[in-house]
Amino acid sequence: MGSGSDPRLEHAPAAVLDELTVADVAARVRDALEGVFDAVCRTGADTEAVLTSAGMNGRRPVSADLAALRPGLHARLSRYDLVSGVGFVAVPGLLGDVPACLEWWQTTADGTLRPLLLDLDPEHSAYYDYTHWDWFTLPRDTGQRAVAGPYVDYLCSDEYSLTLSAPVMVKGRFMGVAAADVYLRHFEAGVVPILQCLPGPARLVNARGRVAASTDPHHLAGSLIKGPDFATVLAGSADGVEHGGLQLRPCDGVPLILVTAAQRP
Repeated sequence: MGSGSDPRLEHAPAAVLDELTVADVAARVRDALEGVFDAVCRTGADTEAVLTSAGMNGRRPVSADLAALRPGLHARLSRYDLVSGVGFVAVPGLLGDVPACLEWWQTTADGTLRPLLLDLDPEHSAYYDYTHWDWFTLPRDTGQRAVAGPYVDYLCSDEYSLTLSAPVMVKGRFMGVAAADVYLRHFEAGVVPILQCLPGPARLVNARGRVAASTDPHHLAGSLIKGPDFATVLAGSADGVEHGGLQLRPCDGVPLILVTAAQRP
C-alpha cells in the first residue's frame, strides 16, 4: 500500500473516530494528502537536479533532458495510491528547443502508464496554454504549494480531479511546477468518513474558496464559497480564525481549510 492513505484509520474502532476533534480531523486530512505532496516534492527535487546539471555544463536545458525524470515518475505512479498523474510543467521559455513543455505521466484505466502529449506550440490553433490554471499560478505567485480544483480534467482523464503542485526553483528563479493529480472520488473516499466524525456539517476549502470535499449539502464539492481571504487564513495561525459564525482551520500545513460551525462555550 502506498503512503497516500492512513493505515491508522483503516482499522480504527468507530468509537475512536467518533471522538475526533476539529484539530484531529485537520491532522487526518493532512495525513491523507502528505503522501501526494511527497510525490510532488520528489518530482521537484529530481527536476531541480536535472536543470542544475544542464546549467553546470554551461548550456540551456532542452526537452530531452526531462526524459531523466521518467523512472522516478513511473515509480511514484506505482507507489502512491492516490496519485493518478504526476510530472513537471515548465515555465514557457525555459527550454532551448521548444516554447513550452511538460513531462507528465499518468495511469490509464487498465493500469498502464502513458505520457500526456499536448500541442504546446502557440503558433498552432490547438495550442494549450497551461499558465492560467490555479495549479500553475498559485505556486508561481506565492512560492508555496497548492491544491487546485476539483475540476473536470478533460485533458488527462475526463475525471473530476484535484491537482496538488509546488514551485520548482533553481537559484531563486521559478522554473515551473511539480504536480500530481488525484481523482476526486478517491480523495472523497479517504476524507469524507473523517469529516463525518464531526458533530455537524464540514467542508474542505482551498485557497481560492473552492470546496474540495464536503458533508454539507449546501456546499458541495466543486462549489465556490464567498467569505474571507482563504489564502490569508492559510498563511495565518495554525488554530485558524472565526468568520461569520464559522470556524476556519488550516489542515496542518496542507493548503486546505477545514470549515465547520464555530463552537460556542
